[in-house]
Amino acid sequence: QVRLVESGGGLVQAGGSLRLSCAASGRTFSSYGMGWFRQAPVKERECVAAITWSGGSRVYADSVKGRFTASRDNAKNTLYLQMNSLKPEDTANYYCAANRGGTASGTPGRYNYWGQGTQVTVSS
Repeated sequence: QVRLVESGGGLVQAGGSLRLSCAASGRTFSSYGMGWFRQAPVKERECVAAITWSGGSRVYADSVKGRFTASRDNAKNTLYLQMNSLKPEDTANYYCAANRGGTASGTPGRYNYWGQGTQVTVSS
């Protein structure tokens, strides 16, 4: 069982930056693949970034490439999402998720555990 708690969301102006964190409980965090997803009202949940258990491979949605960076610190059981050059269309509730397969999957159904989310609002 893994419990995930996101933090770091908030209100920021367009062009600004935020860093999200996802703190995980349990001793097996280092074996899980992790993902960052977001969901805006009346939109489907989408994967913005995913990272393998080792951090050696990462994938990003086209809409955030070059602006967002996912990273993890397995010693601290923490996943991060550095978000730069934020745009109003990045406004959403952001979730972290863990998959037992250890992969950097963009498919929500492959994830076994989810956090409660943190809201990011980007004003124009």
